[in-house]
Amino acid sequence: MAGASRWANIDDLESQRKKEKEEKKRLKQLKQQQAETEAEALRAKKEQEELDSRPAKKRKLSPSPENRSASASSGEKRKLLRFEAGGWGPCRNVSNFETLNHIEEGTYGWVSRAKETATGEVVALKKMKMEYAQDGFPVTALREIQLLQHSKHQHVINLREVVMGDQLDEVYLVMDFIEHDLKSLQEIMPEPFLASEVKTLLLQLTSALDFLHTHWILHRDLKTSNILLNNRGILKIADFGMARRTSDPPPPNLTQLVVTLWYRAPELLLGTTTYDFAIDMWSLGCIFGELLSKEPLLQGKNEVDELSKIFSLCGIPTDMSWPGFRRLPNARSLKLPRDVEQNAGSIIRTKFPFLTTAGCGLLSSLLALNPESRPTAQDVLAHPYFKEAPKPKSAALFPTFPSKAGGEKRRRASPHAPVRGGAAPGLGGKEIDFSGIFARRDEEQHGAGFTLRMG
Repeated sequence: MAGASRWANIDDLESQRKKEKEEKKRLKQLKQQQAETEAEALRAKKEQEELDSRPAKKRKLSPSPENRSASASSGEKRKLLRFEAGGWGPCRNVSNFETLNHIEEGTYGWVSRAKETATGEVVALKKMKMEYAQDGFPVTALREIQLLQHSKHQHVINLREVVMGDQLDEVYLVMDFIEHDLKSLQEIMPEPFLASEVKTLLLQLTSALDFLHTHWILHRDLKTSNILLNNRGILKIADFGMARRTSDPPPPNLTQLVVTLWYRAPELLLGTTTYDFAIDMWSLGCIFGELLSKEPLLQGKNEVDELSKIFSLCGIPTDMSWPGFRRLPNARSLKLPRDVEQNAGSIIRTKFPFLTTAGCGLLSSLLALNPESRPTAQDVLAHPYFKEAPKPKSAALFPTFPSKAGGEKRRRASPHAPVRGGAAPGLGGKEIDFSGIFARRDEEQHGAGFTLRMG
């Protein structure tokens, strides 16, 4: 039998290789189809997720023509959703409040204690004086309302609303009722505030001043009767009748006749019409001294007497201590002693022997004759006086007192704030002799100058 042909074996190998290639090609196509199918499924899944994440299409609120005709025929009224929104509205009437008692009359209004009839809550009602109503609404009242609305601070009185009476000239400010003011409170206190209490009150007052000055607001009438204190030891600045906004540099030709006399800065007494926050800082120094002694620090009878008391306490101004003061309008009529060296710090230490060195330094800087030398409110808040012993007392630990505003009137007279539109009284137009202000002072007996450390 003849053997198998060599060519037949070669043909079998070729056909086998051909089959393997076709099989590989088929498998490759199958994998490619599977990959395309998976990619298509993944793409479809992503599209579905995107559709699910999109907000649903708003339902059309307008009814179809069929429903519209049906509702019209039945006379059914459509109900619309309504949302409350702010807007303009009339002021409430003062008849919503029942007056309980009169508290005081100020330069720009009458203040009373009242009760809201709907809630029974006790508030303070200030009726604005409309003495210049023929000229329109008083600018002082407009400023007070505007500045109180923009002065939301823990230590600034809160203006709740403005209400009207039956006449157009009957405008009332509704504010939080605070039990005491510092002036009337000190009159019934047997002793002055403790050093720790003075620090707390001074910190609260200065923080409110810092807020006002940061927002470019000059108070221009800081005094103890305008500083309120509640029975929880929280202090509030009130009476913005003379306040106004300012700028840097200050506006020219400002009103000279501002600030109650006993708290008026020397540059105002000398006739300046360009001033800044330094006049508030001078008033802060006067209040500091009053809290320490329970008596107003500079009780002048008129402008000349006030200047005399300022120079007696703070020294005589010189070209070195207060450059340019001689150019002020009223300074030309002053006859000042020459070659008199007075250290304001030593005079203040003699007047307040129990005040620490840091406290004397703070008070002396606040009562600096040169306005440029007075600290800012931020400087006062960071002063070492508040860090030494005794530390400021917690407001919650303050003592409580019967409220004079609850029914009693003030018995002690004090000067009123200047009246709007009045002319500054000046210094009389003649030479005023201050040359003997320190006469025979060197012959007085000096104290030991001790310092008492209060722990």
